[in-house]
Amino acid sequence: MKILMTATLAAGFMATTALADGSVTIASWGGSYQEAQSKALFEPAESATGIEVKQETYGGMSDVRLQVSSGQVTLDIVASGSGSAARAAAEGLLESLDYDVIDVSTFYPGLYTEHCVGGDVFSTVYAWNTDTYGDDGPQSWQDFFDVEKFPGTRAYRGKVPGALEGAMMADGVAPEDVYTALDSEEGIERAIGKIRELKPHISVFWTSGAQHAQLMKDGEVDMTTGWNGRFDNAKKDGANVKYSFNQALLDYDCFAIPKGAPNKDTAMKFLAEISKAEYQDDLPKYITYGPTNKAAYETGVITAEQAAALPSSPQNSEKQVPVSLEWYAKWETIAAEMYDEMLTE
Repeated sequence: MKILMTATLAAGFMATTALADGSVTIASWGGSYQEAQSKALFEPAESATGIEVKQETYGGMSDVRLQVSSGQVTLDIVASGSGSAARAAAEGLLESLDYDVIDVSTFYPGLYTEHCVGGDVFSTVYAWNTDTYGDDGPQSWQDFFDVEKFPGTRAYRGKVPGALEGAMMADGVAPEDVYTALDSEEGIERAIGKIRELKPHISVFWTSGAQHAQLMKDGEVDMTTGWNGRFDNAKKDGANVKYSFNQALLDYDCFAIPKGAPNKDTAMKFLAEISKAEYQDDLPKYITYGPTNKAAYETGVITAEQAAALPSSPQNSEKQVPVSLEWYAKWETIAAEMYDEMLTE
């Protein structure tokens, strides 16, 4: 009996291992964003490669940190903001990517790192309810923070990424000087102090893209910060929302492999597949985020009209502030602690 049981368990283990070799578990943020990823990237790549894809939603790199520190990693690929990925890499939470496997030869410069390969380009913008302000909403961060010129309720980012830069510009710092001004605890406190002044007019500190899109769809706030593609999808669903790329934060999302991922090699192959132009050119069909692979603009799938609405197009990117990964790697942890203190005051 004991021998039979051992053999049965061994057979089961071997079957599980064989299945795992052909599968990846991917975690992203849910909502219209993950739906777009699924339709443009995950499902087509699953069909093309035969690699089984299991999708989950997660809370960001804090979940990866918990899995890695406990030695119980279940995720093979995670979607991440570029800044969060830079910080996670500095903490040793991510595997190095093999760019002999993943071809980034036609990627825009700077949209991949040793530990995270770019999946899309997006913008953190300020958006407004057109029922409240019509087409004449805020056109700068100073406008967004000006409650006399634009009275009404606000929603604002409840986490550091994308929260401090706009506050600095609202406080009079030139866009090109934002990260220099933020390069100290005093500078971080200056930005947080500006948000503290606005806090009586902030009814919600949002923590996910699905949440800030829903706020605008429901007309719960008059203006909010958030991600351009989420607002475009909310508008398709009937939201009365408009936004501006002026002084927006130009950023990218990327894909990373957590340290100790159970299917690391398969994950690397899957990342190589979804980094190809023929997948990335489909993403704007579902959400207005730009491709990181510039060859995606040359396949003929992305129209000139679509390109004009994408954050990475020349006419839009030149109005924006590129997010500094170096600043996030250096300051995000300290800034997050300071920001959380302000939120709980």
